[in-house]
Amino acid sequence: MAVLPIRVFGDPVLKEFCPEVAVGSSELATLVTDLVDSLPRPGGAGLSANQIGMIKRVFVYEDEGEIKVCINPRIISLSGDTEVEEEGCLSIPGIALPVPRHVSLELEFATTEGEVKRLELEGWMARVFQHEIDHLDGKLILDRTDRASRAEALNELQGGLFLPPAPGSGRDNVL
Repeated sequence: MAVLPIRVFGDPVLKEFCPEVAVGSSELATLVTDLVDSLPRPGGAGLSANQIGMIKRVFVYEDEGEIKVCINPRIISLSGDTEVEEEGCLSIPGIALPVPRHVSLELEFATTEGEVKRLELEGWMARVFQHEIDHLDGKLILDRTDRASRAEALNELQGGLFLPPAPGSGRDNVL
């Protein structure tokens, strides 16, 4: 329906916990369409509802070229193993931070048709889902990185560097 602006660091909506939504409502259908339309392609691996100003427990993600929807996700289990990798975020443009994430996870969520699905994910997709669920819980990569990296990023952000990544800058797959 509409390409909505992505909220950036400093917007209080990004720190809000997103409650579950009723599946099947016309409001949800509009939200899903707005999320799909607003996900930058190429460049975005996922987009959560609060990133476009809606406090709802919904996100979209790109999976092998197809945009899919995750409604009311709930993590069932996380692996004990973690890996630290650089992550970017559409809501913190131009910043990449080392973020530890569980290597794999199992979760449950609803589809737009109301079907409850259970997925086991590992690697990149496990990272994407953890990143987007963090958004729904009001957390940013700044909350997950180490203290020194957070301080450096905040210093950069306070210096007015809210510039979107330049095309071809190598930051094409931000979460």
